[in-house]
Amino acid sequence: MVDKVVSLEDAVAVIKDGDTVCVSGFVGIGTPEALVRGLADRYRDQAEPRDLSLLFAAAPGDGKDAGLNRLAQDGLVKRAIGGHWSLVPRLGKMAVENRIAAYNLPLGCISQLYREIAGGKPGMFSKVGLNTFVDPRHIGGAINELSTEKLVELKDLDGEEWLFYRSIPIDVAFIRGTTADKYGNITMEREALTLDMLSIAQAAKNSGGLVIAQVERLAAEGSMNPREVVVAGNFVDCVVVADPSEHMQTYDTTYNHAFTGRLKGVVDELPPMPFSDRKIIARRAAMELPINGVVNLGIGMPEGVGAVANEEEILDHITLTTEAGVLGGVPQSGLDFGAAINANSVTQTNQMFDFYDGGGLDLACLGMAEVDAKGNVNVSRFKDRFAGAGGFINISQNARKLIFVGTFTARGLRIECPDGTMQITQEGTMQKFIPEVEQVTFNGEYAAQQGQEVLYITERCVLRLTEAGLELAEVAPGIDIERDILAHMAFRPIINSPKIMDPALFADKPMKLRNSLINVKMEDRLTYDETTNTVFINLAGTSINTKADLDEHYTVMHRFFGDLGKKVNIISNFDGRVIAPKLRGLYADFQAELETQYFLKAARYTTSAFLRQKMGQDLKARKLQPHIFETAKEAAAYIRDQDQA
Repeated sequence: MVDKVVSLEDAVAVIKDGDTVCVSGFVGIGTPEALVRGLADRYRDQAEPRDLSLLFAAAPGDGKDAGLNRLAQDGLVKRAIGGHWSLVPRLGKMAVENRIAAYNLPLGCISQLYREIAGGKPGMFSKVGLNTFVDPRHIGGAINELSTEKLVELKDLDGEEWLFYRSIPIDVAFIRGTTADKYGNITMEREALTLDMLSIAQAAKNSGGLVIAQVERLAAEGSMNPREVVVAGNFVDCVVVADPSEHMQTYDTTYNHAFTGRLKGVVDELPPMPFSDRKIIARRAAMELPINGVVNLGIGMPEGVGAVANEEEILDHITLTTEAGVLGGVPQSGLDFGAAINANSVTQTNQMFDFYDGGGLDLACLGMAEVDAKGNVNVSRFKDRFAGAGGFINISQNARKLIFVGTFTARGLRIECPDGTMQITQEGTMQKFIPEVEQVTFNGEYAAQQGQEVLYITERCVLRLTEAGLELAEVAPGIDIERDILAHMAFRPIINSPKIMDPALFADKPMKLRNSLINVKMEDRLTYDETTNTVFINLAGTSINTKADLDEHYTVMHRFFGDLGKKVNIISNFDGRVIAPKLRGLYADFQAELETQYFLKAARYTTSAFLRQKMGQDLKARKLQPHIFETAKEAAAYIRDQDQA
């Protein structure tokens, strides 16, 4: 077998004019900095290669000069196709100035497309991007007038609309790992993420292209554990050993064992978030966190939700994820974004997006820059500033519940919070709630039609998406609706007796959120709606681990329903409900007893398919119909339809 270890100069010398070069990396994680720098140096010194096409998913760059920013040289790049652009501003500047053809496609779709290219397929079908700027009925992801090639097509399959993302053959792939042997086998034991290294390598090889890998060290022949090899040498053409300065774990961190799972990091000593408008917003968003649910927090302001959850001691009841492939642990911010301390697992990026796109997220919390009356959100394009969508479209379109967070106005906003109220001492000069967003990164009308639950949380109010548009749902104490809200919006939202936001949000002390989300008394989990004769039972995140737990549940339920004095409909939330196996039979007997004695119609819901199956079997065994649904909307629709029948 051929020794594949070569110099940087020899590696980049194989790239030809017009090649399509795919570059791995998520911010600075997995970014082959030495290879990119070597390509930039070759062009500067030799004026070749020219007219390259770049393909990347997650903005390999630091927001300044590193990563793909090095390739922002006239003549070197002719076209760029990327998912996230904000950290490659020099390249983005060339795009908005019409100096290169450029496209912005959803990060997750590019990540998944690598697999389709590897499989020799013509492209990929997805609903992600429908009715956004990626949809060809809008601009098809094109950034400027030079971008005339159709990379995305609208297709009809059995009466349903789909987007078809065309495959893009790869001539050269730049990937990165930790260790290589002379045959090109690559491991990633010191990398914070595995990303899409294998898919990219296979896509390039099966396109007839070349794979160049950057590593930090070499191993002796035959010494590598085959189970740790992420990219086999069959897929690698040459290996470059980088200087440590060009192989940092992230752009901010030389190396952290906790990012790799080699040790557990300390997270309970993290300092609390300073009290500010940002913390108020993060607190209100944290009130929506699903106990025992799976959550994605976007970069920027949404990161504060994780900090609040940690401060309020509920973080251990939430599974946080990042689109880069991390599930569990504490996701990091800034130039460490994508990494996590104490993750439960680290998977490939395309696999994480499979999970997201299939509806695996219970909640997503994302930022918002512009919002209009239809609930459309723009985070991707602002005149001459181009950020790109990143994973925003995949996440926002597919999360079961979606929260957008941001200050109500921007640039100069100042607030004070005396005695649990809010006062605007200086209003921001830039409105965020405008007549029409510049670019539709999230389509409000489409989300409402799909029945998605969406909130827009600011420091002074909360708005809710409805099929008729945005509704003002909550207002901070001390805020005047006309003066402080409507006067700074370009449209009038629906107003139907909005609630007052919890005063605890506006005090500079812990909210004791654990008490309201986890340590809730059973009697406080039951709510009766007289207009529909329905009792809502919130059992989310609760457990029956002992006979004493079951006895308490029994006593509270009998007292509550007995006091009502009539039979009622019930809708029960079983999300995150845990019942000890040894008590399942007794609990099912109790459910049957309640249903026979007190219920007219019963509907239960949980996202857990296992719990739906088990509970359904237990109820059937007791000759009860198991009306158990996946969502609250389905459960409520069943009760409503039965009442109307």
